[in-house]
Amino acid sequence: MRRVLVTGATGQIGREVVAQLRETGVGIRAMTRNPRSGNLPADVEIVAGDLSAPDSLDACLNGVDNVFLVWIAPLAAAVPAIERIAAHARQIVLLTSPHRTPHPFFQQPNGMRAIHAGIEQLIEGSGLRWTFLRPGPFAINCRNWWGPQVRSGDVVRWFYADAATAPAHERDIAAVTVRALCDEGHGGREYVLTGPASLTQREQVQIIGDAIGRPLQFEEISRESAREQMLAMRFPAPVADMLLDAYAAAVGLPALVTSTVFDVTGTPARSFRDWALDHAADFTMPS
Repeated sequence: MRRVLVTGATGQIGREVVAQLRETGVGIRAMTRNPRSGNLPADVEIVAGDLSAPDSLDACLNGVDNVFLVWIAPLAAAVPAIERIAAHARQIVLLTSPHRTPHPFFQQPNGMRAIHAGIEQLIEGSGLRWTFLRPGPFAINCRNWWGPQVRSGDVVRWFYADAATAPAHERDIAAVTVRALCDEGHGGREYVLTGPASLTQREQVQIIGDAIGRPLQFEEISRESAREQMLAMRFPAPVADMLLDAYAAAVGLPALVTSTVFDVTGTPARSFRDWALDHAADFTMPS
């Protein structure tokens, strides 16, 4: 039986990858820094591991065929980590970013682009069969960013109301990931994943309001106020600046929209309205 190691298994994408892999019959090993807090199904093997501590990886990788890699460690830790993965596994599917995509939203200089490019270069030279997944903005970011405001009122105060993106549902990202891990024909492929429609941030807030049955307003705030708000939400300063630059570059432009989800899975990408309905409870005011 094929065995798959899922790194970042308790994260927003990794947890969904685990859920969908359970439907395929493969053996699943979920790597997390703290197995006790994993809260994963009983039929999933949970192991302790840390990508920035290479000595912790051999036990996680023993007997593994394929690896789903979510890289959040410093680039300096990548060389020994990729070497250990290559010594055990045959295939790696990397969750990376569309930093090679010629759309202004994805071309703003930032440190994460350099890390992703470095990881990809190491994987390409490792001898592993690889697939790179390049999702655009995650729809679930809207829950993380706007949920607290929507749960406490009817106004979302945020930046660049007219910046357009095509947010991808985490289930669609996971569905493409599972195909790449379990099916043949995905080696050497780079998949840029998006939702099915270009929507401004103002339109996304309106759709969330429709989903929860409560009209919402978008109040655009200045870049300076937005940065202060993001830092108060514990965004690292480089991440806040990266997002502000990217969304500023997207104002007035249609978002990149790809057909990758359908091309790989045979099922159309879920709409942002689908996502909002799926997550309506996350925006509901406490009773």
